[in-house]
Formats: sequence, C-alpha cells, structure tokens
Amino acid sequence: MVAIQLGLAPASYCYPSILFLPRFRFLKRRRFAVVAMSNDPITEWILSEGKATQIKRISPIGGGCINRANRYETDAGPFFVKTNRSIGPSMFEGEALGLGAMYETETIRVPRPFKVGALPTGGSYIIMEYIEFGAARSNQSELGRKLAEMHKAGKSAKGFGFDVDNTIGSTPQINTWTSDWIEFYGEHRLGYQLKLASDQYGDSTIYQKGQRLVKNMAALFENIVIEPCLLHGDLWSGNISSDKSGEPVILDPACYYGHSEAEFGMSWCAGFGGAFYNAYFEVTPKQAGFEKRRDLYMLYHYLNHYNLFGSGYRSSAMSIIDDYLRLLNV
Repeated sequence: MVAIQLGLAPASYCYPSILFLPRFRFLKRRRFAVVAMSNDPITEWILSEGKATQIKRISPIGGGCINRANRYETDAGPFFVKTNRSIGPSMFEGEALGLGAMYETETIRVPRPFKVGALPTGGSYIIMEYIEFGAARSNQSELGRKLAEMHKAGKSAKGFGFDVDNTIGSTPQINTWTSDWIEFYGEHRLGYQLKLASDQYGDSTIYQKGQRLVKNMAALFENIVIEPCLLHGDLWSGNISSDKSGEPVILDPACYYGHSEAEFGMSWCAGFGGAFYNAYFEVTPKQAGFEKRRDLYMLYHYLNHYNLFGSGYRSSAMSIIDDYLRLLNV
C-alpha cells in the first residue's frame, strides 16, 4: 500500500520503515517501564537518561496512518520517537516488549526500545534507537538465516502467547498463554478474526465456514512437533530493511511465541524468494506438511486485512477457507 519510514504503525500494512544510536541498557524480561508524566516527557527523557544536553532539531517522518513519527537530532545522536494522541501506553508497551525480546536474542538487528510513556494531553509515545537505513533492500539469504536463528534462540517455557496483548495493525492481538498451539491459533488468531468479521460486517458465512475449518484443522499438524518460538508476527516488506552495512533490520513487530511457520503468514506481501527460504531451512529444517499449512497462516492476515480495510480482502480469505474445507472433506 503506502511506503513509510520507521514504525509509523505498531505492526503495519502492505506499507515501510528507519533507525541508530548509543547503547542504553534494556532490562531483560521485565515489563517495559512507563514513565511518569511531565509537561514534555519525551524531551525530559532525552535530556536525562538519553544523555543528551541539546536537542538540535525535530524532523517529522511522514507516511503513517496510525502514529506520528519524528527524528530527534541531539548532541548524543538521533532518536526515533513515535506518538499517538488517542491511544494509551499499552500499545507502545507491547511493541517495546516485542522489540526488546527480539533484541535479546542477539540474532537479527532490530531498533532498540528505550522508553514508553503517557503524553500529558492524552495519548502515548515510544522512544527508540534510530537506525540509518542503507539504499538497498535486505539481502534475502542473510534475512532468512538470521530470522531462523532468532526463532531458534527465542524460546518460551510458558507455551504459546506473550506476556501482554498487542496489536496487529490497529487490531487487538490476544496473546493469552496456551499450552497447545492448535488451540491457541484456532481461538486467539483465526477465531478472534472470524468473530470480528461477524460482529463488524454481519458476515455469518465466513464465520461459520471459518469455524468449521478451525474445528477440523488439527489434521494439518499430524506427525510434527511444534515448539513455541519468538515471532516478529507481522513480517511484510514494509517492516523489513537493512542498515548502512547491509545487515537486515526488522521492525514494527506484533510479537508472540508461536509455530515458526506462522512467521510466513504475510509472505504474500513480503517478497520472500527462493534464497530466503533456502537459507532459512538450512538453519531450521522444513517440517513435513509445510506447504499444506502455508495458506492457513496467510488466512489470519487476510482476515485481519478484511477487518481493517474492508471487502477487498474477503474473497482471498474465503477462497482459502473453502480450499481447506475441500481438502479436509468437512
């Protein structure tokens, strides 16, 4: 859709993204701190914990439809700041926790989150590392390899889910911890979106057929072991770039711990090629039945696009559901 610069949505849409800075300590596995309000909490943090003594310039970065973004140029280096005038800190807290979790795997580069807080006039903000992007798109082989390494490194003993709910685009994404992947994906991913379509559009057809699929989709997961791994959760071309040295960068996550294959659910809008998949599967071997499940993971994102942007995405979602109902003979 539209091209943007970094992170203008919490987890964006067949729409791109920027960021670099000094190293600040990110507390491991802790709920992201939300700072107390002041008249200008962004400037206050930059001039204290951000180690800057002067803000030289604030430059808007346009293109977003959910959040506003600015580059704060300081004598300590640039900062990337997103604000939302109507949504409280919980949205950015979810983003910061996801970025922090990916950062801690020490695998693929992500913008490092520094602070989340409330704005005194309402709304919220997030301050993060500014990464200067290179001219070229990310190397596909390197992206595939590093993504697989992140999936291998980011494990959870709690099961499938995440410590907080977050958003996929502007849609709530429920991350209640669940021990069984099929249950989690059926209830908190497909089931949630199907219910939203029914409530929003009165679409009983897609709801009823989708629920038939959910009840019978376990057959697509036979003879495989599914371990919860850290997922970016919204990996499309607008959330993928590279830094000045050509190293892949991913941003604007909708993180949770899930089946690694679910990471490819936005592949219809990501441009992944053979080099990407070959490099990924060299690190994490392809599981039996991968091709049969691929569209099942795309379905979640098609349903979300339907709920966010309207009927233009309904036919794609409906086609996937009908194909699976035929395949499963239900």
